[in-house]
Formats: sequence, structure tokens, C-alpha cells
Amino acid sequence: MCRWIAYRGETIALEHYVTAPARSLIAQSIHALEATCSAQGDGFGLGWYDEHPEPGLYREVRPAWSDDNLRYLCRHIRSHLFFAHVRASTGTPTTRPNCHPFACGRWMFMHNGLIGEWSRIRRRVEAMIPDSLYGSRVGTTDSEAIFLAIVGAGLDKDPIGATTKVLSAVTAMTREDGRAESLRFTAAFADGHDLYAFRYAANDDPNTLYVRTSGTNAVVVSEPLDLDRNGWKAVPPDHMVIARAGRPAEILPFSVARPMAAE
Repeated sequence: MCRWIAYRGETIALEHYVTAPARSLIAQSIHALEATCSAQGDGFGLGWYDEHPEPGLYREVRPAWSDDNLRYLCRHIRSHLFFAHVRASTGTPTTRPNCHPFACGRWMFMHNGLIGEWSRIRRRVEAMIPDSLYGSRVGTTDSEAIFLAIVGAGLDKDPIGATTKVLSAVTAMTREDGRAESLRFTAAFADGHDLYAFRYAANDDPNTLYVRTSGTNAVVVSEPLDLDRNGWKAVPPDHMVIARAGRPAEILPFSVARPMAAE
């Protein structure tokens, strides 16, 4: 189970949320308090937007706690919209292409969750990626595959609709032949302007998600960055956070059809 941070708001140094807090992402990578595994040591990544339309990325296979570069980068990189992620693999190799965040054009994505029995449905999920986008499939994770499928389903025009369409299809795959395989999707997208975060699961409990806001600033996290829970709001299951440029963040319902398992 991974840990991540997504921020949208005034331009700040990444260290403000990634490395400085008492329960920073580095601290969580060593000892997460709300994850099924305590250590998140299978790589890490940063993604951020500046004057370019596409995001900058820094991904590394070493654990976040062992890379001094992370502290220096977070101190000097400033952004109005950034992601940070520490990975706990659900079975795919620890390689740089498998580390989050992922990027495709102007879109950036990171994920905390899994698709159960991934090897059984991998080919069908990858078949949802249009040929024009398949060259962006450089890793082997379920996370990257579902991201590119959502991009192909119309993420540019309708982020919520595209996400709903793909999750509905994958949820149906997990319920075939009397199965009830876990699908956990606690994830975030960004396009350089707006931030979307989702908390969804089928056949399982969803992974945790919290948000803290101040005016038009919003930080969305897997678990709070301090031990004082005041100011952190738990995002309910089947809900999403939308933080659009210049507007206060909203928590809204997010509905995906869950077909019944076959008898």
C-alpha cells in the first residue's frame, strides 16, 4: 500500500508538505500509520508543473529515506501543483518506469491500490489503451495501465466521465465467473491547472484519503502529515476531491456501477 501527497494552490516549495512536516512522506515511507504494510520502500517519485505544459518528473528505485537528492529537490523546486509518492509494490518489479507518478502529455497520475488477479485481466485492461497512446506504456504496473486507459477514454474532455467508464469496466472484470477480486483505486490526476482525487473500491474497503484546505489551497494525502487531526477531513468512500484553479476544493460523490458476481 503506497502513500502519496497531491497539492494545488499558491506556488510553494515542495518541502512544505513532502519533507518538512512531522509525519512527512519520508517519515511515512519508514513507518506508515494507516497502511497494511508499515514500510513503503519500493521507490518514490515527484511530479510538478511550472511554466511548461507537461509535468516534470523525478523517479527513483531507492527508498525515499535513503536518497539525499529528495530533500534538496524538495527544498528548491517550487510549484502550484505537485505530486509526491512512495511505493509499496503489489507484485510488479521495482523499476524506475514502475514508480509513480506517471505522465502522458499534460496529464499526471499516481495511485494507491491494486487490481486483484492482475495477471488474469492484464491483457484486457491494456487493450483499452488506444494504439496512439500505447507507446506511453513503458512499465508493467496495473496503475500505469489503468491511467492510460482513462486517458484513452476521454480524460482531456471529461475527467470524471472517463474515470467512471474505465473503473466500471474493470470492476465488471473483477466480478466474472463468481469472483469478487479486490479493486482499490485511491488515485489522483492533474493537468497543470486542476487536481482530481478519487477514493473508490469494489469487493474491498477503499484505501484512506484525507484533504486539508485553506482558501483556494488544497492538499490531499493518504494519511495526515501530523498527529493532530484537526483540519484534516477524511474523504468518504465513493467520493472525489476536485480542486480547480482559483476555486475552493470540493468533496463530491463519485458513483461507479458494481455488477453482482455471477452465481
